[in-house]
Amino acid sequence: MDRGGKGVNKGNLLIVDDEAIAVRNLAHVMRKEGYKVTTAENGNRAWEILERQPFEVVLTDLRMEGMDGMQLLQRCKARYPETEVILITGFATLESAVEAMRDGAFFYLAKPYRLEEARKVVSEALTKVHLKRENQLLKEKLRGMRTKGPIITRDPGMLRLLETARQVAPTGCNILITGESGVGKELIARDLHAHGGRADGPFVAVNCGVFTEELLAGELFGHEKGAFTGATNFKPGLMEAARGGTLFLDEVTEMSLAMQVKLLRVIQERELLRVGGTRPIPVDARFIAATNRDLNEAVHGGRFRQDLYFRLNVITLAVPPLKERRGDIELLANHFLRRAAERMERPAQRIAPEAMALLREYEFPGNIRELENIVERAVALSDGVELTPAHWPETLRLGVIRAFHKRPGGSPTLEELEADYIQWVLGETGGNQTLAATILGIDRVSLWRKLKKLRLVAEEDPG
Repeated sequence: MDRGGKGVNKGNLLIVDDEAIAVRNLAHVMRKEGYKVTTAENGNRAWEILERQPFEVVLTDLRMEGMDGMQLLQRCKARYPETEVILITGFATLESAVEAMRDGAFFYLAKPYRLEEARKVVSEALTKVHLKRENQLLKEKLRGMRTKGPIITRDPGMLRLLETARQVAPTGCNILITGESGVGKELIARDLHAHGGRADGPFVAVNCGVFTEELLAGELFGHEKGAFTGATNFKPGLMEAARGGTLFLDEVTEMSLAMQVKLLRVIQERELLRVGGTRPIPVDARFIAATNRDLNEAVHGGRFRQDLYFRLNVITLAVPPLKERRGDIELLANHFLRRAAERMERPAQRIAPEAMALLREYEFPGNIRELENIVERAVALSDGVELTPAHWPETLRLGVIRAFHKRPGGSPTLEELEADYIQWVLGETGGNQTLAATILGIDRVSLWRKLKKLRLVAEEDPG
């Protein structure tokens, strides 16, 4: 056995042949190409080496004393499924070639072969190895980005939606999820994936609204080498990365009409063309789309293709906004509190009743995402065990004030708004002026003066 290769390592090769001259010549060529090469004089010796370390590509002669090339192929693929094996033989037959490919060989080189042919086959085998590795890393990365826990709810409407989602998850049909920004559409999509038949595959998410048409095409479909300036290597797209799993298309209505046509073709034909490519690539992914827009309106307005709408909208799940699930606010706020406190190593353990009262009255235009941000900000600012109204942002208090003025007869005055809000806070605190002043962000004396002006207290000074 000998090793070699200096400089940049393009890949690790094991060359196995009982003809010393053949091994030496092929190893020399591959080292010049930049590969790190290990050689073995027979199949038994090769297996001893493989038991100690994996290789990206194995080139082995078919006929050898002891363990032959077919046996080595079978053992190698069983132990290292990601390794590509190239068989070399001077006794090539159609039957042996078919058997080799069936057992997982990457290619079958017949002697005498041209060195250029060997270079090309090894390069292609390495490309496949690297592609599989890249896809695996992407899958692991995406799995690491999975939701940090189950969907938290006790709202009857959400529970019904989740029950529907669990029923349709195993069917594999395309699903459209609608709802305002921040309601948790991706969380629902991940739940569908986790309870479907593709749970062991990757969950790949892409936000269609953050890319230009050209960049989105490259992200989804990938590109071939030389497809455009700077494309020095081919790159698989997210549709290929989602093979065996789920592709989640968020903000699908932001796609251009031209991209919608391409997506429709992929869904219909179950194949794609990389940018700059001519060879169809099979697509094996479930499609889940989401939007915060009214899709019917987008279709009627000519901004979204009706045929694509029908393809995606096999099942629709409409996620309600947080303001329609007020029973979940306390549940979610405490969940976000525990998670943020643990991550930031902060002492915060509970939310004060008066602070929770403010959360319950807030409209949450940013939905669950806004609630999570509010609680995380409060935990970061807190140095005690309890979160109080003082830890909430001013926008939350103003938002609560606005909720009081949905009264008939026109817009209230500022004085009326203030009076309503102060009386509501006093009601929530059981008339405790000290606590109410804390919620309002003023001192007790200032509150007493306001109450006096509003004729809500006696004339005595509070002291």
